[in-house]
Amino acid sequence: MALQCGIVGLPNVGKSTLFNCLSNAKAQSANFPFCTIEPNVGVITVPDDRLNKLAELVHPERIVPTTVEIVDIAGLVKGASKGEGLGNKFLANIRETDAIIHVLRCFDDDNVTHVDGTVDPVRDKEVIDTELQLRDLETIESRIGRVQKQAQAGDREAKMQYEVMQRYEQVLSQGKSARLVELNSKEEEKIAHDLFLLTNKPVLYVCNVDDASAASGNHYVDAVREAVKDEDAQVLVIAAETESEIAELETYEERQEFLAEIGLKESGVNRLIKSAYALLNLETFLTAGPKEVRAWTFKKGSKAPQCAGVIHSDFERGFIKAEVIKYQDYIDYGSETAVKEAGKMHIEGKDYVMQDGDIVVFRFNV
Repeated sequence: MALQCGIVGLPNVGKSTLFNCLSNAKAQSANFPFCTIEPNVGVITVPDDRLNKLAELVHPERIVPTTVEIVDIAGLVKGASKGEGLGNKFLANIRETDAIIHVLRCFDDDNVTHVDGTVDPVRDKEVIDTELQLRDLETIESRIGRVQKQAQAGDREAKMQYEVMQRYEQVLSQGKSARLVELNSKEEEKIAHDLFLLTNKPVLYVCNVDDASAASGNHYVDAVREAVKDEDAQVLVIAAETESEIAELETYEERQEFLAEIGLKESGVNRLIKSAYALLNLETFLTAGPKEVRAWTFKKGSKAPQCAGVIHSDFERGFIKAEVIKYQDYIDYGSETAVKEAGKMHIEGKDYVMQDGDIVVFRFNV
């Protein structure tokens, strides 16, 4: 289950710098708009110390962490939904992402041009919001007429689609985001998902600050928090340039020493990935054996057969049981055998709700 996030923002707010911090890809970063022409896609390893601690006990041939894909598109400008600044093309690149990382410039620097001449992250946010809303409204308007005809002809599914689209059209026409529409059933959620509306995606606002503001933020960040307080969104403070310097350090000890000097316990990259997981209600279960120690991503609240299906569809189809060890028990007893002897392994059935950090062996028969 690969999580995919799209990075959006105005030109020169630090999107590509952040992208370079997040992945091994090296997007071009320069002080002029539309420096990023083609979308950059980077694959990020999700940090999880539990994998390393398990590997110390199991001695596997390899460690396989879970990953996140990041899609970085060109900076958007006012009118992007209609093709200004080449934006219309780039909006299509993030239609199928799971979440949006909206980068806002929250630093002053006379050497870095702002497309609107002054630094105002709340204004910048509203510009991007408007462009995404207009693109979504265009999506709805291009489909609703055809669906209306099918609904009037008596098609039950088309009638439900039409009702959902009507609600979205009303909200988007008022200059609001699609995520404000309340959905009342799994069927409506499926309809909404298949529309791939940009403003229906969860949003993580990343305030890109200067080095001095990396730990505590600044007045720009305060303004952003006030502006989004009624949204179901998260705000994260990151100094992208500082993260670039951290990424270049070779050892874990060097990185931790650097972070301590600027008052941080954890890098912004790690915090961003964890925030993205929380935003999408995701958790991790683990498998551990001589071949590999591996992390698997699942939706919080998923039951054992669904999680088995994350590994392979046959595991879910022929699910019999799950042999579950709590992570801390594995660490405390030192091996799967010792955990079993202590009576700490749990045999769980189809109704077991998987927990974050569970170490599991699925038994199945197809």
